[in-house]
Amino acid sequence: MSTVQDALPVPRARLLQRPRATTGVWSWFTTVDHKKIAVMYGATAILFFVAGGIEALLIRLQLAQPNGSVLSADAYNQLFTMHGTTMVFLVGMPIAAAFGNYLVPLMIGARDVAFPRMNMLGYWVFLFGGLFLYSSFLFGDAPNGGWVNYAPLNSTPMSQGFLPGHGPDFWAVGIILLGIGSVATSVNFIVTILNMRAPGMTLMRMPVFVWMILVIAFLTLFAMPPVTASLIQVYLDRNFDANFFNAAAGGDPLLYQHLFWIFGHPEVYILILPGMGIVSEILPVFSRKPLFGYAIVVFSGIAIGFLGWGVWAHHMFTSGIGPVAQSAFGLATMLIAVPTGVKIFNWLGTVWGGSVRLASPMLFALGFIAQFTIGGLSGVMHAIVPADTQQHDTYFIVAHFHYVLFGGLIFAVFGGLHYWHPKIFGRMLHEGLGKLMFWLLVIGFNLTFFPMHFLGLEGMPRRTYTYGEGLGWDTMNLLATVGAFVIALAVLVYIVNVLYSTRRGAVAPADPWDGRTLEWSTASPPPEYNFAEIPVVSHRDELWHRKYTEDDEGRLLRLPAGGAVDTAEGHGGEGHGIHMPSPSYWPMVLAAGMPVLGYGFVFKNWWLVALGVAVLMFGLYAWAVEPPTEEHADGGHH
Repeated sequence: MSTVQDALPVPRARLLQRPRATTGVWSWFTTVDHKKIAVMYGATAILFFVAGGIEALLIRLQLAQPNGSVLSADAYNQLFTMHGTTMVFLVGMPIAAAFGNYLVPLMIGARDVAFPRMNMLGYWVFLFGGLFLYSSFLFGDAPNGGWVNYAPLNSTPMSQGFLPGHGPDFWAVGIILLGIGSVATSVNFIVTILNMRAPGMTLMRMPVFVWMILVIAFLTLFAMPPVTASLIQVYLDRNFDANFFNAAAGGDPLLYQHLFWIFGHPEVYILILPGMGIVSEILPVFSRKPLFGYAIVVFSGIAIGFLGWGVWAHHMFTSGIGPVAQSAFGLATMLIAVPTGVKIFNWLGTVWGGSVRLASPMLFALGFIAQFTIGGLSGVMHAIVPADTQQHDTYFIVAHFHYVLFGGLIFAVFGGLHYWHPKIFGRMLHEGLGKLMFWLLVIGFNLTFFPMHFLGLEGMPRRTYTYGEGLGWDTMNLLATVGAFVIALAVLVYIVNVLYSTRRGAVAPADPWDGRTLEWSTASPPPEYNFAEIPVVSHRDELWHRKYTEDDEGRLLRLPAGGAVDTAEGHGGEGHGIHMPSPSYWPMVLAAGMPVLGYGFVFKNWWLVALGVAVLMFGLYAWAVEPPTEEHADGGHH
């Protein structure tokens, strides 16, 4: 053994040595532990959620009464553009990455993800990309052309454009940066799920949540290139008169819409499928029943992923695409409602006849079903071309997509946060505060967004920063503004609950909810290596079958040693003998070059571009030649 150790190369360059810190603040900058990276993803996404919520409150204050004067027209445009951008790209996608990063390895019985450093790179690109976008406020030049950034409004050259300034450039470059991080994370999920499952865990034994992460990883992988291409074209149009979208010079403004929405509609499912996966894990646990129709739920999720590529032009029914295309995309939009509806009935079938416990995670899951169903029903209405034409660009559309994405994803996310909090942090959240938050969120959400259906039907357009008296919109807008502040109160209750549980929450056992999947078979929080011994899987809901059996009459019986917790007693600390990836700061350095590059492109400062490329290449080179061994105090290598 000593001969082998002597043969290993000793790191010579001090600069390229791996960081030593495994605890403390610095360890969070260098960690490649999927669980720590997940916590950073989640915490950052929640901070952006608060920022997006503050933007929404300012928007609602402006619209609370006719002729509002809280915001100027330009400030309003900047806030609603950044609100939409934040909630889609800086909250919805990263919160899915947070849950996926933490849970996927634990649920499939793996010790880590396939590419730990690339996982870290994905997080730092997301963080720097988000800060890059928000730094536009410091320059007084935030994006102000809507979160879809339509051409030719945002693509006309700055010298003659409708939107002078650098706001659209910040948006285009920022979304490209965020897309790089999303693709890196997606590749990691795909390789991890397909190659690192525990022995015996076939694809049809995987938890539904893992399936949904796999589907959205493929969706992201194929959806990001079209929008990246369109944003590069926007940048070239604005800064170099490229004329991709300039109709007067032979370009086509509708090309942008096609490129954007062929990303944008799969994006809707990238945002909602993780919520469906979370709910599919919560309902069986709190109904004490297996998920009803597991295979149908899985294949419905896959079907949504496939069909999601064939519905993008229902966003373009008013753009003159012609009756044949309208008919085809209208039919596809109706068809995609089928697997979604199937899932809803499967969830209801899971709860039906179960021994239901209305703990806070279960309340959020049930709330998800109710709100998402309303959003789905109003979505099917938009498959009818005449109805869509009437409602297009009105507040009815705002109501619809908030019922899908807030009523769906955000309710599921808060359900997941309450459900897995004890696993992640080792403390139980306060149940009373959890239920209080749920009811405040339900009331505030419906008070905010349900009136918007009526505002849309009465003709209130989207993206308007003010409206006159006597239009009949006053009361509904005031109700929506009151509801927005109730939502803010609900989020405040959640933050108080987290802070309270950090100090005074009950210490969580390994399996506080009597769970069904493998993450509950290890300690709370799990050790760095997840499992002392890789589990061998023989059933779907493996942990449940380790804990229970049935008697001759079908009644559950608890097995005496069932569900033993894999805590690696006596094998913890440095002596556990399990090799884990070493920490590294080079992915962070590599990612830090990207916003520098971004500023160079936005301001057309080629020295900044050169500096960004230099930082990026240095980080990439140092990562590639990073010493493969780590010298310990005893002189050995690890």
